[in-house]
Amino acid sequence: MNTLTWILVATGVDSLVALVGVFSLLVSKKTLEKVLLALIGFSAGALLSGAFFHMLGKSLEQLPKNTAFIYLFIGFILFFLIERVLHWHHCHEKQCDIHAFTYLILFGDGIHNFIDGLVIAASFMTGIGFGIVTTVLIIGHESPQEIGDFATLVYGGFARKKALFFNFLSQLTCVLGGIIGFFASSAISFSKLLLPFAAGGFIYIAGSDLIPELHKEKSAKKVVVSFAFFIIGIVFMVAIKMLVKG
Repeated sequence: MNTLTWILVATGVDSLVALVGVFSLLVSKKTLEKVLLALIGFSAGALLSGAFFHMLGKSLEQLPKNTAFIYLFIGFILFFLIERVLHWHHCHEKQCDIHAFTYLILFGDGIHNFIDGLVIAASFMTGIGFGIVTTVLIIGHESPQEIGDFATLVYGGFARKKALFFNFLSQLTCVLGGIIGFFASSAISFSKLLLPFAAGGFIYIAGSDLIPELHKEKSAKKVVVSFAFFIIGIVFMVAIKMLVKG
């Protein structure tokens, strides 16, 4: 296979990771509701840890510190404004069946997956073996996050099948990133600015939407469980970072 074919296969397989939530269709709604809060906790921890240790950490290696933090704040502020607009449009003076943060999750994840596609393209252009290893590491990083994203969409009001479909569409931006990365090497430089921007968005989602949802729980047992999964999400992403570094 030529390099472009390898990139398309790798990004295509990565996109299928978004369908991990299909296993939720095999369990009852009552069972899913029992684990949703734990998955929300995991997702919040994974988003924060991924934003700080992966995306911002990489940005500080590639960009001047001031530039990285400026784009982080731009991402944070823009996500805040987008959510306010979405909230006003969908929830103004009526019951909000689908929370605005669900759309932010899809938007932020789309940017993240696009960057993953650029990275996969760059790695295969360096060497096929290196590209395969990079793809495996990205999929290992994406799998638990996609489970958390799916849980967040369902918790925010999406039906399970709708959450699967839109999560998959968001993941397909990885393929787009791979194609652009192959045909335009300048896109790899552009990804340096997208990284802190997306990190700011993920910090906003975790801090202003997901963690407050965890605070609404009154059951002491569920609070402990959700906090434990929050820590597990952080530790998991740190472990992936150490593995990639090693």
